[in-house]
Amino acid sequence: MSFSTKKMYLHRTAAAPTVEPALPRRYDADFRPSEEYKESLPDMMEAVDAISGANVPIQQVGVSGFRLPLRFAAEGGEPVMLEAAVTGSVSLEANLKGINMSRIMRTFYEYKDRVFTLDTLAEILEGYRLKVGSLQARVRVNFSYPMLQKSLRSGMEGYQFYKAAFEASIRADGTVRRFVEFDFVYSSACPCSAELSEHARDTRGVYAIPHSQRSRARVKVEVAEGATVTVEDLQRHLLEGLKTETQVMVKREDEQAFAEMNGAYIKFVEDAARLAFEQLDADPRIKDFEVACAHLESLHSHDAVSVICKGVPGGFEADFMDFGSLVC
Repeated sequence: MSFSTKKMYLHRTAAAPTVEPALPRRYDADFRPSEEYKESLPDMMEAVDAISGANVPIQQVGVSGFRLPLRFAAEGGEPVMLEAAVTGSVSLEANLKGINMSRIMRTFYEYKDRVFTLDTLAEILEGYRLKVGSLQARVRVNFSYPMLQKSLRSGMEGYQFYKAAFEASIRADGTVRRFVEFDFVYSSACPCSAELSEHARDTRGVYAIPHSQRSRARVKVEVAEGATVTVEDLQRHLLEGLKTETQVMVKREDEQAFAEMNGAYIKFVEDAARLAFEQLDADPRIKDFEVACAHLESLHSHDAVSVICKGVPGGFEADFMDFGSLVC
């Protein structure tokens, strides 16, 4: 049978069924397919008549959790190699069975030796959109970014790791949007609890400790065209606004300093959202943004949350459901 034959049929008759010999169960490690053989391999993605279900467009189809090491640009130093997790998707028109998902991964490997930035991601996005033949495409790269943090008073240093993501999308008209997502973990001392503790001390001579808790702010910013916003930029913005970032290396003098800092910068979850807003809104490189804050309460059995956005028409809408994993 010719290699160009892509369908095989087993013919049997009711009167005299034939018994086919069993195929050998072995793997031929020496087999090397010729170009003719590879051309003969069936491609189910081209089989329009094999579409299951409604023959309608699909908004997003692709891969999630594809991992590879990428070299990320680092401010003021050599690029850092980090494990990255990729989610890539494209739109699929009606009358098409599916996409060749390996093309998404192969496109990334073409850029694996480049220093990875938002602009690199936009290039990758356009590349695999053209290879897959789609109208729209979207890519997200999650990674954990290390930054050296100095202790408050002892002078020790340790690495803080920040959950971050680069994301880009391209529309059918070729419009590209670029985003950076960033998590910042901080301590929040409750203003109400602080005042009640002081009241107990002043009026009744009772020693009381205000409650505070580990808290998290997750920001997602859309970067203006032609501009660059780094992970370091977002860390600086949130550190300047929220002040009380959790610490890595701590001696007694650092712990005391942190207690003093929490007393100086008490905040409700509403305060935290507005403080982050103030910093991001002042950066002209940031076209739009959304901030979600979650205070993982030590007083209550539930969390306190707030979400705020810049308010750009047609932009982010301050929906906490966008940040569902923030308190999980």
